[in-house]
Formats: sequence, structure tokens, C-alpha cells
Amino acid sequence: MSRFIEEHRAVFGVGPICSVLPIAPATYYARAAVMRDPELASERAKSDVIDCEDIGRIYKASGQRYGARKVWHVLRREGNDIARCTVERLMKAMEIQGPFRQICLANRLPGNGCAGWEGYHNQS
Repeated sequence: MSRFIEEHRAVFGVGPICSVLPIAPATYYARAAVMRDPELASERAKSDVIDCEDIGRIYKASGQRYGARKVWHVLRREGNDIARCTVERLMKAMEIQGPFRQICLANRLPGNGCAGWEGYHNQS
């Protein structure tokens, strides 16, 4: 949205564009100021940038096999004091996740195409 305003502000002005879009002019100006000078960003935003780099590094080093819990454990082992919910939030923002199990829940009936049914059926 900020990019759109930046591209059209010379023609229409920030106020009229913001009255049509769901963004306040003050919000646009605050974001523009942070883009010009990153030191104006909040402490959380600054730490999020650093934490995202660490999370991305650990996630790539694991072969994209670690989820939020294991990434959090590695960060703690490295001495980075970060909350697990923060790791989850940042991983979601980065659109990365660990592998997940696919469980067939078709009532576990034989012959329904569920992979691994034979293992459940032949257990003693």
C-alpha cells in the first residue's frame, strides 16, 4: 500500500489517496520515515530483523527440516534469549515451516487408499 501511495502521491497527494485506502496519513508518513532511516523503527522491529536472519540461517542449515520448536532450541543453545512464540510468529511471517505428518483419517478402513493401513491391520 505504501508503494502505491509513493507512486501516485505526486498526482493525487497523500491525503486523498489515504481517504480512499484503509490507511491513515500518519501511518504512511511513519512507515516512510522508517524506510528513510531504519534507526526510527521500534526495538521490536529491529530485533525481528536480526532474529529473522538467525531463524533463516538455522532453518537452511537443518535442510528445512526444523520447525519452530527445534529452531527455538537451537537459538537458546546459541545463547539467544528469545520466546518460542516469537520464533513461531517470525517463521509464519517468513512463510517457512517444518515438515508435517500427513495422517489419513478415513475411518482407518482397509482398502480406502490410506498409506500404511497394512501396518495398523497386522499389528498383534
